[in-house]
Amino acid sequence: MIARHGFPLLVWLATVLFAAFALAGKVAAHEVRPAYLEISERRDGRIDVLWKQPSIGLQAVALRPEIDGGLLNHAPDSVEDAENFELRRWRGLDLGKAGLDGRAVRIAGLERTITDVLVLVHLRNGDEEQHVLTPSAPVFAVNAHAGAAVPAYLKLGVMHILTGIDHLLFVFGLLLLSAGWRQLLRTITAFTVAHSITLALTALKLVSVNPQLIEAMVAYSILFLAVELVRKARGVEGITQRQPWIVAFGFGLLHGAAFAGALKEIGLPEGNIQASLFLFNVGVELGQLAFVAVVSALLWALSRLRWPTAAPRLAWATASYAIGSFAMFWFLERLHTALDAIV
Repeated sequence: MIARHGFPLLVWLATVLFAAFALAGKVAAHEVRPAYLEISERRDGRIDVLWKQPSIGLQAVALRPEIDGGLLNHAPDSVEDAENFELRRWRGLDLGKAGLDGRAVRIAGLERTITDVLVLVHLRNGDEEQHVLTPSAPVFAVNAHAGAAVPAYLKLGVMHILTGIDHLLFVFGLLLLSAGWRQLLRTITAFTVAHSITLALTALKLVSVNPQLIEAMVAYSILFLAVELVRKARGVEGITQRQPWIVAFGFGLLHGAAFAGALKEIGLPEGNIQASLFLFNVGVELGQLAFVAVVSALLWALSRLRWPTAAPRLAWATASYAIGSFAMFWFLERLHTALDAIV
């Protein structure tokens, strides 16, 4: 039964994956950059609000922060436009007798996007609240008695890697390229070490990179892996097949700089930079390990089935050329953007 229906199942699965990657290529070809909302409660009973949201060119994404009581219904005190974001500030907003505790904070329009919003609330008693608002959960209520801050940067790291289809495709390529668990472990470890290094160096502004060019090189790294997968299928053995960890480490340095782009857009909280950076990196690793575990389990389960002789080769070719096609599209698109920025 499995042998007779296995091949159509494989073709169906490959088609679904191909369509999913095609859709992802249109909605997530670039990094999904989070927005940032910071609310600072002053001792005089007023608050200062900072709103930083991603933009496309000079047109901001349609998002609007709201605080119960209509505190943000009037024009901000200042507005600054930059290449990749818009910055708005409200200063000295009067909370009245109600105070800040219990007020609902929402991001209007978030449900119609694929963007997340990191919210940081500084309470006048010295405590902090951190939240990650998503399209499915765009609102929360301030709790002045919550105590220690929620490690929102950890959740942000997990969500960042799981919504980054380009990074996941690279990890998927490494998984296919590795032969056996030991080689896969060395390869994933090398990738982790490499992107952790450049994530820290770039986020802490010890190293400066061109973000558009880095994004183009991330796409190139996926294209490189796709070519190597085709070479492996044809029996061409080189250092990439023997020691894939070398490729993982080299390109991992580029991916780490790209990861830092998310943190650059929202920034790291003053006085808690190291902890926030560490939590974000741990979140990225947790998301990456979850992806590897799920895909490895799926591949193992498929390998236990009895397939027609030509099925594995067809599946390998389909995956390799699909990955390579989307990587080439992303590379050319991002390279064009990078060259436009330079010129």
